[in-house]
Amino acid sequence: MSPSSTAAKLQALIFDVDGTLADTERAHMAAFNHAFKEMGMDWVWDEALYTELLNISGGKERILHYWKQVNPDIKALNAQALDDRISRMHALKTAAYEHAVNHGEVSLRPGVLRLMDEALKAGLQLAIATTTSPVNIAALLRHAVGSDWRMNFSAIGDASTAPIKKPHPQVYLQMLDALHLSASHCLAFEDSNNGLQAATAAGLATIITPNPFTAHHDFTGALKVVPDLSQVNLAQLRQWHGAHFR
Repeated sequence: MSPSSTAAKLQALIFDVDGTLADTERAHMAAFNHAFKEMGMDWVWDEALYTELLNISGGKERILHYWKQVNPDIKALNAQALDDRISRMHALKTAAYEHAVNHGEVSLRPGVLRLMDEALKAGLQLAIATTTSPVNIAALLRHAVGSDWRMNFSAIGDASTAPIKKPHPQVYLQMLDALHLSASHCLAFEDSNNGLQAATAAGLATIITPNPFTAHHDFTGALKVVPDLSQVNLAQLRQWHGAHFR
């Protein structure tokens, strides 16, 4: 085997969560609105507004961004009071989202579980690189895979480990380090432009599976853009990956 083919050997798949593993965004949007109502606020994020707000990575960051839009005189609250209020909102939102997942309102996207199983059986490593919180990941995958879901993943990067959100590549760089692999041995899976920018900045070839909230994004630079993973198998991934790194 030549050095170039050795360098291009696919050894790991790294997945984003929200919008990539599952169509979670409507459940997240409803959970945000539930939290606002619980807090006695008149905020309502509809689909058009939430689609725009998804350009901001991270739930707390999204709330703060919107707060600044509707409350330009943000200095009326001191920084700690604002942080505390946003943290309370986000905690209520997270609890509402977890409740929705546990009641079957969110499921994995087509082909995801099958592809993961195929990769694991072939000896590839799996990892997660997301800006969502650990509790959101656990709720989704515990419901979809089972209580031992963590055993399937060699490494997990999330909002608690990577505070600098996408499109910064921090979480992907952390996962490459944790996997002890170079980017040329891995493939990333994303659904958004922010995610694509983060993955490619880390040197990763990236498969995009858009969803209704991200279909309008610019995916220039993606290795492939496919509707979902239902028609994608490991042999195809190896072929695409090998051609990219040849």
